[in-house]
Amino acid sequence: MEVKIGVQHAPREIVLESGLSAEELEGIVAEALSGTAPLLSLTDVKGRKVLVPSDRLAYVDLGEPTQRKVGFGAL
Repeated sequence: MEVKIGVQHAPREIVLESGLSAEELEGIVAEALSGTAPLLSLTDVKGRKVLVPSDRLAYVDLGEPTQRKVGFGAL
């Protein structure tokens, strides 16, 4: 699942590919936004960990996984 995280006062968003389902990700984000967790902590499919302070979250966009295109056909 593709996750885009907007951080306040940052010019670019953080984009990562997570192996978690949409429901699991929504629960983690809800904990961070409710104040029970001081950090939004996510791990991508390559094992890299992303930590964002909960009070700096601008938005979190949960999208569909990106499909890799193979070949030289028309898009």
